Amino acid sequence: MIIKWISMKRLIGTLVIALVFISSAFAQEVKPKFEKQNDLVKATYYYDNGAIKEVGFFKENKLHSQWITYNEVGEKITVAEYDMGKKVGKWYVIADDTVKELTYESNKLVKVEDTKETELKFI
Repeated sequence: MIIKWISMKRLIGTLVIALVFISSAFAQEVKPKFEKQNDLVKATYYYDNGAIKEVGFFKENKLHSQWITYNEVGEKITVAEYDMGKKVGKWYVIADDTVKELTYESNKLVKVEDTKETELKFI
């Protein structure tokens, strides 16, 4: 039980870091790119070196659909799903050389599992 609690604390820490990346994307030097696609706006944020940092969609100014975060060498580190600003479905996060699969229902974390994968290339 204590091990699961420690793992959950690490996972929450990883998610907090991911959210910091999202919020810091607005303060970056390389300007983000926004493209209208039907009723969605595709947003692409960049690292200062020009590499893609994050790609996702907004609908009515809320996070919507799939959001992918990359490290500075272009590897996926987080794949998340939103529905009108709420966390939903399966999320995948690299943590401690494993891939954690998080399941959200109605914006609440309901399940955390390790996958057999060690990278997010399968998504």
